[in-house]
Amino acid sequence: MVPPGIDRRYHAMRNNDTRRRFPSLLLGLTLIVGLLVAAGVVIDRLWGTPFTTETVDHSPPVVIVDLRSLAEFHAAQGQFEVIVDQEHDVSWMPSALAGERVQFVGVGTVDAVVDFTTLSSGAVVVSDDGTSVVVTLPLPYLEEPVLDREESHVMNRDRGLFNRVGGMFSDNPTSEEGLYDAAAEKMAEAAQTTDLIQRAEDNTKSMLYTLLRNLGFEHVDVRFQVSSAGPST
Repeated sequence: MVPPGIDRRYHAMRNNDTRRRFPSLLLGLTLIVGLLVAAGVVIDRLWGTPFTTETVDHSPPVVIVDLRSLAEFHAAQGQFEVIVDQEHDVSWMPSALAGERVQFVGVGTVDAVVDFTTLSSGAVVVSDDGTSVVVTLPLPYLEEPVLDREESHVMNRDRGLFNRVGGMFSDNPTSEEGLYDAAAEKMAEAAQTTDLIQRAEDNTKSMLYTLLRNLGFEHVDVRFQVSSAGPST
């Protein structure tokens, strides 16, 4: 057995040795860390950060595959004013006694529309490199005329004696719905003789050129389907 006095001296010497070695170890670690930091700074200045992550975008341009969200594109509008001149005679009665003549001014609009909801899945064709696109559209069509009820009015009304007497018992002696219908029919016929269809094609092409070029396409070709009467102009 080791005498108690010797054992205490042994432990005291061991503790003193450990305390002397700890500052040396801490100093060594500090020097190593400092050298690593300095080496990193030198490498960064000479060659830059060697393991920096760089993101390269190889995504192709946005591709339009469906234009049906445009629904019905009102590409052109014509404003019309027509006059309906109708005379209603009563057989075997002079116009002074029976009958009516009405002159009606119809004011309204007719829109030329391109219906994007009918596009087929192959209506939009994009080139392999994503720089060109061809869009094939249905031909524009003319909508039914829309009459302005505030601007349309009866310009003149001549009624026979019996008609005037009958009108005393009615706020609206002669229904004007037939006049509106007649005005709409004349307006539709007039619209057919205008260049509304051509203007609708031109405006639609201009709209799609701007839209698709803003999406990154360099070459845009907008076509209209060929009708049974021949190609559109």
